[in-house]
Amino acid sequence: MSDTLAYSPAVTLSEGQRAEFLQFARTAARAAGAVILPYFRSSLQVTNKADAGFDPVTLADQAGERAIRSAIAATYPEHGIFGEEYGLQAGNGLTWVIDPIDGTRAFMTGMLHWGILLALFDGEQPILGVMYQPYTDELFSGDSDSAWLERAGDRVELSTSNCEEVGAASLSTTGVHWLPQTQQQQFRQISQAAKLTKVGGDCYLFGMVAMGSLDLGIEAGLKAYDIQALIPIVRGAGGVITSWDGGNPSLGGTVVASATPALHAEALALLGAEAAS
Repeated sequence: MSDTLAYSPAVTLSEGQRAEFLQFARTAARAAGAVILPYFRSSLQVTNKADAGFDPVTLADQAGERAIRSAIAATYPEHGIFGEEYGLQAGNGLTWVIDPIDGTRAFMTGMLHWGILLALFDGEQPILGVMYQPYTDELFSGDSDSAWLERAGDRVELSTSNCEEVGAASLSTTGVHWLPQTQQQQFRQISQAAKLTKVGGDCYLFGMVAMGSLDLGIEAGLKAYDIQALIPIVRGAGGVITSWDGGNPSLGGTVVASATPALHAEALALLGAEAAS
C-alpha cells in the first residue's frame, strides 16, 4: 500500500449518488465513534510513529480506521480508501479519506477538540465531508453547497459569520510552534492584525468557522486526511478555504479558511499571497 494520495481526473456523480454517499459517511463516522469512545479518558497505550519528534497513535486510532474501512469494503468495495493509519488502497477513482482521530494529542489528554474525519475525494476535490465528535455527539457534515450540524437528534444548517475584515476577525490555529520559521512570521503578521487569536483546536476550529463562532482558521503542515473532510463543510456553510497561496488545499500543506471572500482576500494578502481569481 502507498502512503500518498494524488490528483486525477474528477469522477462525475449524480445528485442522488452524492446524497447517498453523504448519508453513508454520517453512518460510518458514527459507527467509528462507537468503537473509539470507550478508549477516551481511559488508560491508553500510546505509540510514537515518528522517526523524529512525536507523532502519537493509539489503539483507538487504529480501531476507528478499521471500522470505517470495513464499512466501506462491505458497501462500496470498488472505491479506494486512504487513511492515516493504513495508507492507500486504490479503487475506481473515488477515494474515501479517513483520519480516525484528528487531534490525537487532545484525545490522549482528555480534551474535547478532536474528531473523526471522513471525506469522499473525486480526484480533484473532496465532494463531501463529515466530522464527528462522539463524546459530545456533534456531527458536522457538508457537500460544498450546504453544511449541517447534528446534535441531540436535531439537524441545523450552518452559516459562516459575515466578517469581512481581519481587524474584526477571531482566528485560530492548532499550534504556532509547529510552523517553520518563515510561516511563523507570516502567521504573526495576520495574528497581530486580528481582533482575537485562539491557539488550539485541530479539526474543531474549522467546524467553528462553519458555525460562525470563528472567522478564520489557519494551519500548515497538514496531510490530505487532516483537511479533506473539512473543506466541504466550510464551503457548504458559505466560507472560503484554500492554501496560503490561494490554491487547492485538498492534498494538505498550508490551509486558510475564511468566513467571507473579502476576509479571505485580506488574509491571503497578509500571509504573503494574492487572492485566487
